[in-house]
Amino acid sequence: MACSRTCARFLGLSLGTSSLFAAGANIALLFPNWDVTYLTRGLIGKHALLGSGLWGGGLMVLLAATLISLTGFLSKSAPCLHFLTALLSSGLALLGALICFVTSGVALKDGPFCMFDVTFFNQTQAWKFGYPFKDLPNRNYLYERTLWTSVCLEPSKAVVWHVAFFSTLLCISLLQLLLVAIQVINSILGLFCSFWEKC
Repeated sequence: MACSRTCARFLGLSLGTSSLFAAGANIALLFPNWDVTYLTRGLIGKHALLGSGLWGGGLMVLLAATLISLTGFLSKSAPCLHFLTALLSSGLALLGALICFVTSGVALKDGPFCMFDVTFFNQTQAWKFGYPFKDLPNRNYLYERTLWTSVCLEPSKAVVWHVAFFSTLLCISLLQLLLVAIQVINSILGLFCSFWEKC
């Protein structure tokens, strides 16, 4: 039981730290190249504006991490209550991490929101903001790095910024999902151990 509480404290701390990194990565996505003007002009992509790294992988996971850590510090009494609290907080963390994971995956699939030359895609209008890689036939911008500088004109290095921070969010949320799975197993083992000690 003591091992289970120590593990819960460690998992809570790990989840809390990862939630801060997720929030930081999402904040960076709101300021491409650390430029505030894109946000004030409303030229930020919908995936970054959704803020799943802030409220999903960030706030929801941080709240769950706090509850998980608290269950690790509570006394041995009422193991069922601690188990229920651990499962509910794990469910909250699972939901937040899953939302962040799915949003980041979709964002990487759609590509960055940037200004591009529409004539590059044989259309009539010259330049506009949008998702130039979203409906690119038979090509994947993630594997063709030559497209990274030739398609997006503004902000500069928009593709690198987009790929770097959404990949970071994807990895963080994957780590959070793994930590939540370990926490669920830890909670179940802690419950069985507490009942075993009473027998």
